[in-house]
Amino acid sequence: MVGNSSKLIQDRKIIKKIKDGKFKIAIYGLGHVGAPLAAVWLRAGAHVIGVDNSESVLTEARKGKTIIPEPNVNEAFRKGIDTGRFELYDDAITASRDSYFKMICVPVLSQDQELSANLTAVSDVATMIGRGLKKNDLVSLNPSVPPGTTEEIVIPIIEKESGLSVKSDFCMIYNPERIYEGRAITDIENNYPAILSSLGPNSSQLAYTIYSLIFKKGVLILKSIRTAEAEKLFEGVYRDVNIALANELAKFCEVAGIDFWQARDAANSQPYCHIHKAGIGVGGACIPVYPQFVLDVANKMNVLCEVTNISRSINNGMPAYCVRQAIKLLKFSDLPEAKISILGLAFRGEVSDTRLSPTYAVITELQRFGVKDIRIHDPFVSSDPNLLNYDNVLLTSDLKKAIKNSDLIILSTDHKEYKKLGKKFIGNIPVYDGRGLLDKNSVNKLKILTIGQGDIKIS
Repeated sequence: MVGNSSKLIQDRKIIKKIKDGKFKIAIYGLGHVGAPLAAVWLRAGAHVIGVDNSESVLTEARKGKTIIPEPNVNEAFRKGIDTGRFELYDDAITASRDSYFKMICVPVLSQDQELSANLTAVSDVATMIGRGLKKNDLVSLNPSVPPGTTEEIVIPIIEKESGLSVKSDFCMIYNPERIYEGRAITDIENNYPAILSSLGPNSSQLAYTIYSLIFKKGVLILKSIRTAEAEKLFEGVYRDVNIALANELAKFCEVAGIDFWQARDAANSQPYCHIHKAGIGVGGACIPVYPQFVLDVANKMNVLCEVTNISRSINNGMPAYCVRQAIKLLKFSDLPEAKISILGLAFRGEVSDTRLSPTYAVITELQRFGVKDIRIHDPFVSSDPNLLNYDNVLLTSDLKKAIKNSDLIILSTDHKEYKKLGKKFIGNIPVYDGRGLLDKNSVNKLKILTIGQGDIKIS
């Protein structure tokens, strides 16, 4: 009873300090993960220090704006600035000195979007945090990382730079982000419990108390940080493997004269069946990446992860496979002179994020077949420097311009806007639906080829 009473008093003190703005929280990296987390803490009444090495990111944040389109983040930023609870720093060491809780939210992918983890930014931030670390501070690592990163890389750097020990002087927490772009704040606050594992004096209780403030679904404490790191990767591996299964079944259906989408819906009416959607490719900084983190660690340990590896190969091959299917709608000899329109550059519908988008692989494959005129439409992406790597590719937000005089349309991203496309708009332009999005009754049935449908006769 005495012990529980003491913990309750301590919890109330910490919560009061957070609410009073005395327990400042520094968010390192105001991108896809850091910006929503900063917003959530501001919404909870905390005093937040935003840290970023990009001057443009800081400039926009000082105006109450984020460069990451995410609902309700701008509103939280503006209110935080108006109330003096949101500060922006370009000095990472000073931010560490001025805060008690530091959250590392920097990306772990290379600039060239390689799938293997690049922990340079994590190491750099850990160095700066260590140089400003004080006794009894808390540090949290939040990106998805290969197992062993926290204990083998982050903690040794912080201990070396600070002269403090995680065993007695500060707390280290691993808390993988669990957000879906476009609803990040809702996911944090309402949809999922926080996954936590920690080292340091009374670290589990402190982590539980602090994170319970923003995660209404609760907190799951794991005994091992390596286990927590692996847990997040498992989420991505599960989805990648099941998408690969869906893609394999879709290709089978095309040959066997089966409608994959109807078979899928019927199969999923059984509660133990969860067949995912087939598609032209898997993109984003999560699902294609986490399996590779697992494979990289497995290779170092001489462990076979065959299902994970094969699934990656299947999904990586889908853009090329779908392009080969799509060009069946044209005469092969016409390809070099064909005008081809791609609908969607973002890796997923209703977002502007183009990281590892399968559309890039679609472009590459079309150009390999000699296509010289490619136009891309995306309602959420107005510019993209990655397209400078390709010749004769036009990006436009004008859908009519994108498909005017087109010889073939390839639907690559499942934006809701495309679901409404009908025959009046598309006319007689043949369409390859790489997402199973279009209603065949609203377009020219004889000129549409849908992934996973083998009962379509092409004229």
